[in-house]
Amino acid sequence: MKILVIHSRPDYLIHYGDNIDHDAHDVTYVSTPERRNSLPKGVRCRVIERPGVGDIAGEVLAAVAGMPKPDLVLALSEFDMLAAGEVREALGVTGPKLSDALLVRDKVIMKSAVAAAGIRVPRFLPLAGIDDAGQVPWEGATVLKPSAGALSQGVVVLPSVSEALATAAVDIAPDDVDGFEIEEFLPGRVIHIDGVMAGGRALVLQPSRYVNTCLAYAGGTPLGSVQFGADDALVDWTLRCLLAVGITDGPFHLEAIEAADGLAFMEVAARWAGGGVVDALELATGLWQPSAAVRLAVDGPSALPGVRTPQPDQWYGWFLVPGHKLGSAFCDISGESEFRDHPLIRIWEQRAPDEPVRFSYARANVPVSGVIGPAPTQELENFLLRLFDSVKVTPVPDASGGVAAPRPSDGALTRADP
Repeated sequence: MKILVIHSRPDYLIHYGDNIDHDAHDVTYVSTPERRNSLPKGVRCRVIERPGVGDIAGEVLAAVAGMPKPDLVLALSEFDMLAAGEVREALGVTGPKLSDALLVRDKVIMKSAVAAAGIRVPRFLPLAGIDDAGQVPWEGATVLKPSAGALSQGVVVLPSVSEALATAAVDIAPDDVDGFEIEEFLPGRVIHIDGVMAGGRALVLQPSRYVNTCLAYAGGTPLGSVQFGADDALVDWTLRCLLAVGITDGPFHLEAIEAADGLAFMEVAARWAGGGVVDALELATGLWQPSAAVRLAVDGPSALPGVRTPQPDQWYGWFLVPGHKLGSAFCDISGESEFRDHPLIRIWEQRAPDEPVRFSYARANVPVSGVIGPAPTQELENFLLRLFDSVKVTPVPDASGGVAAPRPSDGALTRADP
């Protein structure tokens, strides 16, 4: 089989060599100068560089012009999915096309599909064409967000529809309005559900409850989540959401609101999540989502390893303590000593004072992060709340007392992928 990989995600995450038989298949990686050092080593393959500065689909198509048509196009980064759909269309390759990718990237299209399946979503509207609050069928707190955004970047919650529209009028350029939406804010805890689908069935489906929120994390607050057991109703609800947006094969990360009157869909992605979600899922089930995504695409579900059922009250969680709001690229950490060697800690990562930090869900880029478990859900949550209250991150000034400048770093580690 001829396999074309639109390369963005590093080999230490995907393990390409372990999950693609490079001797049996003709594999071509289209990479960028920035990412080339994160390609797999010691495998038989073809590597073509694209500039990495323009339209992804256009650069990939130019890179493979004149080559035989691939049988499979792999794109493992959320930010490459739309381009991969365009490439498949242009080359006549089977797999998700642009319209399919939009179902899991554009939040307006996504929620429209989920609502059409009879599943509750917060009321929402594209921002374009809204001139005043009277056109909006709700009142009160309102979310303004990019329709194809990620990492909660560009998301704000305003007290009213009119304030959301006023903020949009000031902060969003007229040419960018088509890329935004507004939706009613529904109070409640946020959960995420992660796993792998194959042939419309869930091979793995694991829910977790956030401790704090992704939006608060973007603002500088620690974030984590803890796993809990899924009942039949949650499994059924999740599958209905996934099938509504066409996720029948591959990894998924779905977020929902536990509102007072039941679950409400927030968003879903056909990829794995950041933080320590993948690690916690592997500890609970034995399945590493990035590798499973590749094996499933290349060899089908029969190539996947067996999945174990988590033991009751033997759950896992993860955490990130950020430093991107400090005003400095470097930081000092205190209050962590009682947690670092705690029996619940499975992974602990901590940046040294001379290692830069930045906004990211990758553990290598934040001051303190880790994975915890196994334990009952409430015990894990209590542990995270104590850790978040105790661990302090403070900026490190340079020798003159000013803010330290960022030190050069490897883009493969610092890109804020989910």
